[in-house]
Amino acid sequence: MWHPCDIPATSMWHPCDIPATSVSVPTAAPTPSPRRARPVSQNPVPGVERGPLSSGGWGQLCPPVLSGDCPQGSQAEAEAMEKELLEDYRFGRQQLIEIWGHACAVAVTKAFPLRSLRRRQPTLLVACGPAQNGAVGLVCARHLRSFDYEPTIFYPKRSPDPLHRDFTTQCEKMDIPFLSYLPTEVQLINDAYNAVVDAVLGAEGTQGTEGTEPCAAILATLRHVRIPIVSLDVPSGWLPGPVGGSGDISPDVLVSLAAPKEVARRFRGRRHFLAGRFVPEELRRKFGLSPPEYPGSDCVVAL
Repeated sequence: MWHPCDIPATSMWHPCDIPATSVSVPTAAPTPSPRRARPVSQNPVPGVERGPLSSGGWGQLCPPVLSGDCPQGSQAEAEAMEKELLEDYRFGRQQLIEIWGHACAVAVTKAFPLRSLRRRQPTLLVACGPAQNGAVGLVCARHLRSFDYEPTIFYPKRSPDPLHRDFTTQCEKMDIPFLSYLPTEVQLINDAYNAVVDAVLGAEGTQGTEGTEPCAAILATLRHVRIPIVSLDVPSGWLPGPVGGSGDISPDVLVSLAAPKEVARRFRGRRHFLAGRFVPEELRRKFGLSPPEYPGSDCVVAL
């Protein structure tokens, strides 16, 4: 049986070397601290707060698959919130990526507990892109390793960002293997792993995958895998709008970072988690966020 470690590290294959159409498709089927009172919403829709940035943002109604007040927002609003976290609240970029990566790993453990895995070995494939979502994936893989999972990373286009290089080194020092290429025969992936963590594009890919090689080739493969996919923040390749494309990947699990994004309305998978407990209360009020209560000391909450 094929195993990711069987791939020679010296192989020079790169996803860009093949077109996306060359993918083979198998024929077989503690008491919580009190919170300050929120201001009363002026929104005419009872129980839903509207954010101050736009009428189409995080203040809108949630889709039926979600429960409680969990408004979604546009990518511009997500960027505005991250900017305030970095500049006004003095979070560091490394700190945010570390918080998100840890929370994503926790969400994976909740969606796929070790004892529930179909394979004897707790193997996971973590596919990382070159931007921030990929860095979150690297941190997620490191924490999964410390949680006794066996992640393997596919990171074909490594970022020159020193912070990303540090995250890569940390994974290497923890003996997490890196694939030199991604098998285009999807059955090999189905047989080797329990699930795939999609950290390819995330919210950075909401303008499409054109010109984003090797990400487009990765997504062409992920469209056909039969094992569960866990997408971080935004399923890679999903474009804004009420209707998705016929070629979209179909994740079983979605982990929204800080707040659900607009495209989360279309998510119809098995589990949706929110990783936003760290967001300061004042910032939640400013952006009209009313997430469910986080259980105990958990850093994620199921929506």
